Amino acid sequence: MRCSQSGTQSCFSHPRAHFGARWVCELPRTSTDWGVTYLRAALPRRTCEFWSHFDRIHHGLQGVCAVPQRSYADQVDADVTVIGSGPGGYVAAIKAAQLGFKTVCVEKNATLGGTCLNVGCIPSKALLNNSYLYHLAHGKDFANRGIEVTGIRLNLEKMMEQKSSAVKALTGGIAHLFKQNKVVHVSGFGKITGKNQVTATKDDGSTQIINTKNILIATGSEVAPFPGITIDEDNIVSSTGALSLKKVPEKMVVIGAGVIGVELGSVWQRLGADVTAVEFMGHVGGMGIDMEISKNFQRILQKQGFKFKLNTKVTGATKRPDGKIDVAVEAAAGGKAEVITCDVLLVCIGRRPFTKNLGLEEIGIELDKRGRIPVNNRFQTKIPNIYAIGDVVAGPMLAHKAEDEGILCVEGMAGGAVHIDYNCVPSVIYTHPEVAWVGKSEEQLKEEGVEYKVGKFPFAANSRAKTNADTDGMVKILSQKSTDRMLGAHILGSGAGEMVNEAALAMEYGASCEDVARVCHAHPTVSEAFREANLAASFGKAINF
Repeated sequence: MRCSQSGTQSCFSHPRAHFGARWVCELPRTSTDWGVTYLRAALPRRTCEFWSHFDRIHHGLQGVCAVPQRSYADQVDADVTVIGSGPGGYVAAIKAAQLGFKTVCVEKNATLGGTCLNVGCIPSKALLNNSYLYHLAHGKDFANRGIEVTGIRLNLEKMMEQKSSAVKALTGGIAHLFKQNKVVHVSGFGKITGKNQVTATKDDGSTQIINTKNILIATGSEVAPFPGITIDEDNIVSSTGALSLKKVPEKMVVIGAGVIGVELGSVWQRLGADVTAVEFMGHVGGMGIDMEISKNFQRILQKQGFKFKLNTKVTGATKRPDGKIDVAVEAAAGGKAEVITCDVLLVCIGRRPFTKNLGLEEIGIELDKRGRIPVNNRFQTKIPNIYAIGDVVAGPMLAHKAEDEGILCVEGMAGGAVHIDYNCVPSVIYTHPEVAWVGKSEEQLKEEGVEYKVGKFPFAANSRAKTNADTDGMVKILSQKSTDRMLGAHILGSGAGEMVNEAALAMEYGASCEDVARVCHAHPTVSEAFREANLAASFGKAINF
């Protein structure tokens, strides 16, 4: 395929090739009449059409795109106003500014980054990593490797300091990126007060009005409450409180064995707590996980000391005078009730979109039954210049999904193509071992009546996993029987969260299992297990198993 603008041969024809494109053709073009320099990419027709439309838009925005950052008084004008600075919001704001839009980002919290960066995925990963290292040193693992240590002691305060240091560095990084890209940061609670107006209310009650051509809602989600149980973030905690406990509890009960429940439960179990997760469903790992992987995952966690009560519901929780908590549970289908006593109760039953007090009702935007904002395939609400992305719209509540949507949304505002395949959005559980998957599970393929092949490879047969003495888990690949196209990848093992991206890339570009199997993988690496599983799926047999 040839570039419609330059006539040079294009190497890609994928509908998302324009996304973050950096392949440069033989006709680089520099535009300085509106203060932004860019290069025209030698990509498919839709990419060049995008840049052509980009030209037309921004010739009408002379002097707007590269304005220096400055403080604004009571009112400010903008091309794009983003409400929320989480993964979707801050990425969208930066991308919009890079495309030449005069961009404002309104954030109600004192720091940028949203839930993920401040009280979610980032601090939890710090604790997951550090608690795992403590677990290795404190148990028999180090001794089995010939490392003899004595006097191992947990300094929880120091561990929390390291977590906070990582968060502080990253939130400061976003502030720096805003300044670098000339994104105006407005502090305050953003409310839509007109289809072209956002009002930011500050902590002191003062307001700032942003008159804007486009509005992007990226307000994320909040912890879903459990009926009848009040979270005090002391000893009845949400995921936020579980990241900042002052001491390791003797006993912890976790309501919910989904992604957040098993991650945070495993942190405190490694640090010495007796942890029991109560799960209404019959498996661990939440929605979307392959059942074979889930069963193996549960077995490994139980071997580590994590306890589970599946097909069980919590009916209430009562605080005792001594500070302990009695958690009443019974079989989900009904049955004998029992009480589990704990020091800390962690409520992890999911999250819900944060849309309250945004002014949606006043401008006629209605929510769906799950509290989400309906949007079209360009992320537009029923009001065309008001957009929404991330946790407030349909799809998995994942930071990287929100980031993808944020970039594509603002590219769409500039006239670009908008394409996202949610089947290619990976999910990861950051325990040890990790669990990661992308695409369809075996249960989904059966339900859809798709004929498929399965390829599996255990890490016990992988040379790098052997040398690391870390052989739990496996790679499972699902492919279409008639075409060999990869339909799903499910990984249980160390480094699964890194390895799954190879599967996501393969699926995004429609690769077959044979395509992956014929790619030379470095030896010895754990990623060879991914190649071997694809060999098994495509040819019926792996080499090393």
